[in-house]
Formats: sequence, C-alpha cells, structure tokens
Amino acid sequence: MSDEDDLEDFEPDQDDLEREEDEKETEWEDDRKEEEDVSEEWLPTPLTEDMMKEGLSLLCKTGNGLAHAYVKLEVKERELTDIHLLRSYIHLRYVDISENHLTDMSALNHLTHLLWLKADGNRLRSAQLNELPYLQIASFAYNQITDTEGISHPRLSILNLKGNHIRLVTGLDPEKLISLHTLELRANQLESTMGINLPMLKNLFLAQNMLKKVEGLENLKNLTTLHLRDNQVDTLDGFSEEMKSLQYLNLRGNMISNLQELTKLRNLPKLRALVLLDNPCTDENDYRQEALVHMPQLERLDKEFFEEEDRAEANEIRQRMKEEQEQDAEADIGPDQP
Repeated sequence: MSDEDDLEDFEPDQDDLEREEDEKETEWEDDRKEEEDVSEEWLPTPLTEDMMKEGLSLLCKTGNGLAHAYVKLEVKERELTDIHLLRSYIHLRYVDISENHLTDMSALNHLTHLLWLKADGNRLRSAQLNELPYLQIASFAYNQITDTEGISHPRLSILNLKGNHIRLVTGLDPEKLISLHTLELRANQLESTMGINLPMLKNLFLAQNMLKKVEGLENLKNLTTLHLRDNQVDTLDGFSEEMKSLQYLNLRGNMISNLQELTKLRNLPKLRALVLLDNPCTDENDYRQEALVHMPQLERLDKEFFEEEDRAEANEIRQRMKEEQEQDAEADIGPDQP
C-alpha cells in the first residue's frame, strides 16, 4: 500500500468528526454526573442466571471441538454491581459489561478464551487483569482508572482508556504488549508522554490532556497517527527521525506560537497531514506557505491540500534561503589570504 493510500484513512473532515464525537461523549458524561448526584451508593445488583439467559448469544464449538457453548454476552445498562457469576462461563469470547456500576472485574480472570471486552462507563479504578492469552480488544473508557498497571495481554491490539483519571503512563511493557497497535488515552489528566515505549504502536490518541511537550516517543518507529489536540504543547521538541512512519499529526488547540518550531518536524519523512488550527502561530500572515517551506513533504495542512503553485512558490523561497545562507557563510570566511 502506498503512502497516498494510507492517507485515505484520514478523511479531510476527520477533525470535525472527532469534535462531534467529543460533544456526544460530553453529553453522555453529563448525564452520568446527574445520576451520581442523585445517589452515590448503588443497591447491590448481582448478575443472575436470568440475565445470562437474556444476554447470551452466538453458539459455537468449544475449544476442544467436542461440545457447543454460547460465547457472546451482552449485559450492559443493568445497574450491575457484581459479575461473580461469570467465573463459571469459561467459554465466553465476547463480553460487554458496559454502563453498569462495577468496581471489580476479577471474575474475568477465569475467561481464558476471551477475545473482546467492553467495560466502559463503570466505576473501575484499575484495568488490571491476569494475563489473558487471546484478548485482542479491550475498552475501559469512562471509568475512574488512575494508572495503566497490570495490562499484559500478549495479543492485545487495541486498548481504550479514554475518559479516565490517568496522570502518568506506567507498566506498559513492550516485551509483553507485543501486538498493541492502537492506544486511546484521550480525555485523561496526562502530564507527560513518558512511559509509552511501545515500538509496535501505530495509532496514539492523546487529545484533551495536560501535555506541554512530547517526550519519550523516540522509539515509535511504526507510529503513523498521533493526536495531540487540545493540550498545552508550545514546543515541537521530541520528534525523532526514528519516528519514520508518522503520517498524520494533529496539534489543533495547542499553544504553538512560533512557526520556526515547524523546522523540528523536517526529520519526519512520511509526514503528509498536519493540523495546526487554533494555535497562535496560525494568526501569522502566509503561515501556510511558511509551513510548506519548512516541511516540503506535507500534502495537507489543516483541511486543505496544497496546490502545485503553492509547492512551486515554496521551492523558490527555499532555494533563495539556501543561496542567502551560502552567501553569508562565504562572507564570514572572508577573502582568501595570499
């Protein structure tokens, strides 16, 4: 697949789609807060056999092929406080326990065939589970999780921790999370990007945090998408030439005031799409042209693609700057001495 084909994944209006999603999530979160105001303590509501019968589906062969069992369970929005019953349903592969009142999910440790887990909108303070050998997708969005410890599933490819209370990323071991390609940490309280040393990572979502700079991401050689929208980033230090796969960088709503910072992105050879809307530097005259002068590899800035005439003009400016630098260098050396 070519670079151009890869960029098709990033539609021109992707930023608007994300903003719409954020608005919906804000509304949903406000509704949850109203519920919390009514009652902070919930009546004990354990998972029952009747609920299991209603929620089970997808009859499949068991691992040994000698019997059949239902492998999918959906019990969301049941006000559950206890899922202890799941310990005996060891053949489950797909589980949705979202939008309940759960604080403990240790019963899931017994589901060693689990492939897919959705536990959004509960009261979980941790995403920690025993190592589940087949788990590929796990979502713990909008809980009360404060850290990233205890996540070590070898086949986990997508991890969603959006909308929690995480300040620092710790415990994500690249030698254990060998399949993780998408990490969602939007809308947390992150103060640093340290601890995300996952070389197989392709998509990293860090929008709506408290970040002031990029650090510790130097080894993400497979990263193609990086979202940093709505943070407090004011410098573009921290982007390494080792990040040779990065194609899409969203810096909307940060604090970059000096366009010279863009020179620090020159060492990203595959960077094709950059979003800088709502940064102070975008108020400068000809900022699009100056951005292209600094980064000739760009195809799109914000929502607009560069035209051929834009690129030709940027090339002329770049050549003129090079000639001026050479003249200045010659002047500094001075005339040849006999």
